[in-house]
Amino acid sequence: QVQLVESGGGLVQAGGSLRLSCAASGRTFRSYAMGWFRQAPGKEREFVAAINYNSGLTHYAESVKDRFTISREIVKNTVYLQMDSLKPEDTAVYYCAVTGTMNLRVVPTDYDYWGQGTQVTVSS
Repeated sequence: QVQLVESGGGLVQAGGSLRLSCAASGRTFRSYAMGWFRQAPGKEREFVAAINYNSGLTHYAESVKDRFTISREIVKNTVYLQMDSLKPEDTAVYYCAVTGTMNLRVVPTDYDYWGQGTQVTVSS
C-alpha cells in the first residue's frame, strides 16, 4: 500500500523560505513521476511542480518557476519542495502525490495516491 507523508509546513514571513518533504513508502517509485499540488481556501487544487523520479526531469507551474525547486533523494524515497521568496499568495495546503506513469502530469486526476497535506502560511 502506497503511503505519502508530508512535513515541513508552517508560518513564514513574505520573502522567507520553507522546505517541504514527502516521505514515500509501499512501492518502488523509480518508474513514476511525483508531484506537488496546493489548495487555498475556496479554490481548486492546483499544480505546483513535478519530477520524474528516475531521471530527475522537472516541470513547474509558471507562478512558482525560479522560486521553488523540486528534488528527490532516491535512497530515502523522499521528494522535496524548496520554496524561496515566498509570497502571501503561496498560502495553501500543500500535497504530494504519485502518478502511475513517468510523464510529468499537471492535472490532479492523473495522480493515484496523495498525502494528507501540510499547511503553508505566508504572512505579509
